Amino acid sequence: MTVTTDTAEKTVIIVGIRFRPAGRIYYFDPQGQSFSTGQYVIVETVRGIEAGRVVIASKKITESDLSDPLKPVLRLATEDELRMMLSFKSKEKEALARCAERIVQHNLPMKLVESEYTFDGSRLTFYFTADERVDFRGLVRDLAATFRTRIELRQIGARDQAKLQGGIGPCGKTLCCSSWITDFGIVSIKMAKEQGLPLNPSKISGVCGRLMCCLSYENDNYIQAKQQMPQIGTMLQTPSGYGKVVSINVPRNSVEVMLESGVTIQVPVNEEEKSSSRGCGGCSVKGGGCGSCGSGGGSGGCGSSGGCGSSGGCGTCGVKQKFQGDSRSLS
Repeated sequence: MTVTTDTAEKTVIIVGIRFRPAGRIYYFDPQGQSFSTGQYVIVETVRGIEAGRVVIASKKITESDLSDPLKPVLRLATEDELRMMLSFKSKEKEALARCAERIVQHNLPMKLVESEYTFDGSRLTFYFTADERVDFRGLVRDLAATFRTRIELRQIGARDQAKLQGGIGPCGKTLCCSSWITDFGIVSIKMAKEQGLPLNPSKISGVCGRLMCCLSYENDNYIQAKQQMPQIGTMLQTPSGYGKVVSINVPRNSVEVMLESGVTIQVPVNEEEKSSSRGCGGCSVKGGGCGSCGSGGGSGGCGSSGGCGSSGGCGTCGVKQKFQGDSRSLS
């Protein structure tokens, strides 16, 4: 492993390798060799010797960014190894069908998802889903005798199943998990509530039956936008009169205000903020404007026409003034 010392901390040279399409990227030690993206290499992993595709060419990163010790890249895959890998790849569908037959014979409560050979055929892995733990020891012995190689059965969740099998989402595009998402993040029902989405499972669930991953994409933007908007219950003065905010529309950047008359209107947030910043400067009354507020100075000024009350607005101003924490209630 190549290590260099900087003024701050050590850096290491790594190469990023992926074993499955849209799978997680793992870092390996190139051991002084130079690799470019797209090349297939033979590496040593915790599960043995495997072949992977280079997706991040050799580069430097800080040692603190590594979560696990680096395993070495053994060599560049040869043409014979690539042909062997393709040969075993073509046998995976047949292996999947034969394994499904054995599962029926053993009467096991499991659903087979996919099969996968290593590049040299030394291990055959079957991925399956099940509602509970399954005792598949007898099945493993049967499969080992059938395929005459090392057999591994791995139970996966609903999201991993969708990632392996792929498909089309409600948006009409290829599933995010099978096309570009490498790791599943946390998705909660609170995100749907934050974005004002209908809490109908059929509307916010993906093909895997779990909450859609895309609920998290804009959640931070919604939270940030709401912090800049009037909160529900805030009292506002609008062009149509005084009212209370009853709902917030983040995509339209507007709020829904219920007037004292009971009528509900939409008010753009930027217009409401612009009007609020004008204050007494927008008074149509003759006089000294805000400069004379409270002092009664000037003929017909704010001070003599109701003045600027404790609520911050002029009694006869025709401007739109924002009120927060007002104690008046709607009739």
